[in-house]
Amino acid sequence: MAARPGAHRSFWGWGLEGAGLDAGQARRLAGRLSEAFGTPLELRPAPRLEDLELPPPRVAPPRSLEGICATDPYQRALHSYGRSFRDVVRAFSGRFDHPPDLVAFPRQEAEVAALLDWASQARVAVVPYGGGSSVVGGVEPAVGPAYRGALSLDLGRMDRVLEVDAVSGAARIQAGVLGPSLEDQLRPHGLTLRHFPQSFEFSSLGGWIATRSAGHFATLHTHIDEMVESLRALAPAGPVETRRLPSSGAGPSPDRLLVGSEGVLGVITEAWVRLHRRPRFRRRAAVEFPTFEAAAEACRALAQSGLHPANCRALDPLEAATTGAGDGSASLVLLAFESADHPVDAWMARGLELCSDHGGRPGEEADGAGGGATEAWRASFLRAPYVRDALVAAGVICETFETAITWERLSDLRRAVSQAVGEALAEAGAASGWVTCRLTHLYPDGPAPYFSVLAPGRRGSELAQWELVKQAASQAVLAAGGTITHHHAVGRDHRPFYDRQRPELFARAFRAAKAELDPAGVLNPGVLIDPAVPRPPR
Repeated sequence: MAARPGAHRSFWGWGLEGAGLDAGQARRLAGRLSEAFGTPLELRPAPRLEDLELPPPRVAPPRSLEGICATDPYQRALHSYGRSFRDVVRAFSGRFDHPPDLVAFPRQEAEVAALLDWASQARVAVVPYGGGSSVVGGVEPAVGPAYRGALSLDLGRMDRVLEVDAVSGAARIQAGVLGPSLEDQLRPHGLTLRHFPQSFEFSSLGGWIATRSAGHFATLHTHIDEMVESLRALAPAGPVETRRLPSSGAGPSPDRLLVGSEGVLGVITEAWVRLHRRPRFRRRAAVEFPTFEAAAEACRALAQSGLHPANCRALDPLEAATTGAGDGSASLVLLAFESADHPVDAWMARGLELCSDHGGRPGEEADGAGGGATEAWRASFLRAPYVRDALVAAGVICETFETAITWERLSDLRRAVSQAVGEALAEAGAASGWVTCRLTHLYPDGPAPYFSVLAPGRRGSELAQWELVKQAASQAVLAAGGTITHHHAVGRDHRPFYDRQRPELFARAFRAAKAELDPAGVLNPGVLIDPAVPRPPR
């Protein structure tokens, strides 16, 4: 899956052009799934940029901003969608119903402020765009008729580590930096942010903060919230800069208002974030369990032990088999410890003892970059977005959804969601599909279950089938007491369910905050809340 030299981002799918599955790999994947589903699958060719017919831009920037704005088909198509299944299906089919009229690439805060001023006056919606990896419709410029146009605000040119405080272990970093560049700039200092979501390669610091991203690590510092020391954002009403402190009890936290605000209150331009020394000591193990319930109980014991494993994921048998981590005969717990300060052998020994107490049988164990179940799962995890693009080409429905729940309700939630999704697949005519579950993050009081769905689709009806599954899963999650999202954010896709989850009085207070910071209601309309918008422009 190596990309061509000089390749750039795919305008319709994940990652770089040429970095996904090659033709032979895609055919073999389609063949295996055809056999598994008992349904023939046929690969379709990927779309070509030259075949797109985008509506012409409805607005033009003022002359002072022309130099940082683009209207070419590639940039408009690239910034039309995030990278959810629904997004990729539409883009693969050549459907770009609501492309941004403009794409702006500011290089400094003054240009961000100028763009916001112009957009507010011109009634142009502004959709902040980090790395474009949203899987919930968070960057789609489908803003409705109340706006004269839509501008996608790409902060990718504001991508530098500005200052490192090695004494306190923190750095001031521009929001547009993508994960790999961020780590490359911190590496000479022997430091790391230690935040590695699956989208790491194509997601930004500002995007992580705006969506309350969770990284790869299972316990302790999982959400980006805990790493934000202070931040700076530009709202149409002016800048908001919080004080840099290790902690404060001075009233409600202004950081918390902006963390998770998904671009509706302001554009995050930089942040001071807490860093870690790069780890030197690592141990890994894979533990087999006779049932998923036993694996989950072991995870609960580990979460409540104070050992704080870096990784502790429970995979049901089918999840283990589809990722190559197991053969489908057992559930697995992938366990890992790491430290920058001390060997972690004792921590691993105690972790394995806790697993054994719940019926676990240790299998492969490694302390480096060796193979086995843990490495197979990691490779599958990183490869998954590229595989998803090949599945779309084959007409396969593939979706993931995640939540968080307290431990005593986990079994009921898993059972209810699996049943609801199974019934929805049958209703959608895809009864041969399957749903798997894993636990991705652990807290002393509960885990984050993550479900994956794979099923044969009907050509031309994939989105309708997806909608049935998405609705069923979301309804079941809320009915069982879970959250509509643990780390994928709200966006436009989760908005109806988020409206049911949050207290209405809080929603009114949030709308008041938006009205103060964004009086014209131009920032990411339709996400989190509906702004008070005047009559459609003439």
